[in-house]
Amino acid sequence: MNHLQNALHAALQERDKHHTRRHLTPMMRQGERLIHQGRALIDVTSNDYLGLAHHPLLRHRAAEWAERYGTGARASRLVSGTLPLHTELEAKLAAFKKSEAALLFASGWQANASLLPALNQLSLRQMGHPALFFMDKLNHASLHQGCLAAGVRQIRFRHNDLTHLETLLHRHASQPGLKFIITESVFSMDGDRADIAALRALAKRYEAFLYVDEAHATAVLGPEGRGLTQGMADITMSTASKALGGMGAFVTGSRALCDYLLNHASGFIYSTALPPACLGALDAALELVPHLEHERYHLQKQADRLRSHLQDAGWDTGASSTHIIPIMIGESHTALQIAHALEARGFLSVAIRPPTVPPGTARLRIALTSQLSASMIDQLGEALLSSLRSHAA
Repeated sequence: MNHLQNALHAALQERDKHHTRRHLTPMMRQGERLIHQGRALIDVTSNDYLGLAHHPLLRHRAAEWAERYGTGARASRLVSGTLPLHTELEAKLAAFKKSEAALLFASGWQANASLLPALNQLSLRQMGHPALFFMDKLNHASLHQGCLAAGVRQIRFRHNDLTHLETLLHRHASQPGLKFIITESVFSMDGDRADIAALRALAKRYEAFLYVDEAHATAVLGPEGRGLTQGMADITMSTASKALGGMGAFVTGSRALCDYLLNHASGFIYSTALPPACLGALDAALELVPHLEHERYHLQKQADRLRSHLQDAGWDTGASSTHIIPIMIGESHTALQIAHALEARGFLSVAIRPPTVPPGTARLRIALTSQLSASMIDQLGEALLSSLRSHAA
């Protein structure tokens, strides 16, 4: 065994020691259930919040566009990969988000990780100084990666702590360079929300720009599922891979922003364009989402119901106010045991452990969908409480 293999095995053993090693678990889908090792499980861990990944209109249009236009776009957007489908869909996405323009990316990770270096480059070239990125401490890993790729040190503020953010903005007010406040609107591991209006006010006061990751809010929250930014953000990143039921991501903002990004965002420039099937699914989702008010109401109502059930029994669900409900456990080993116990009771969830979340904050992350009935939520609540009582100290 050579030095590389020794190093790899040592790194994996370290993960095993701390109960943080990840594994892939292939599963078959059957409606809202998953089939794992011959057992049917109710999925309470996916991001398919409105159940659109199996909607017949999305499936039909994805298949239709693949049949008509082929399985791949064949090239990057700036070579020969831009189909009329791409530009037409971007116009629809801009209208959906009520912005001037939109630009498609392959994934939310790719968009965030390549936008921040592009924005830093803009600041360096036009202002003569690097950008200042004021980052919520619990932002998604792709945003932290974007800062690393940009080669700048992020200025972190405590999670959703606007007083701390203002202190930092004031401290750096005279520092040159473009300033960006960067947040998620719904935080993926905690299920809580940013105060977008207050962030907008701070951005205006300190001549900063607001960048919001709307991955877990788009299609689920806001009027007609348009998200929480409601025109208050300068830059919005949304994904098609969660409540929109498909794959891909899109940035919305001004026409100048999107034109700049297609010239400077490396993830856009050097990636093959999204294939027709993905575009078809997203196109169909945009037709459906504005009319799914009942599904959004049902999802929020059931989330409130489950959260209250857990809190009444004394369990900590953090500041969650959305369809994402963390149950704070603490130790990784215990969180894994509870997840296994819940699976034995017919529900699939996942133990979220460091480094995805801070040390000592391992949790069960419950992600609900509008497909879950009230009776299923009651069953889930009982299964959760039984599993928690059996394994948590």
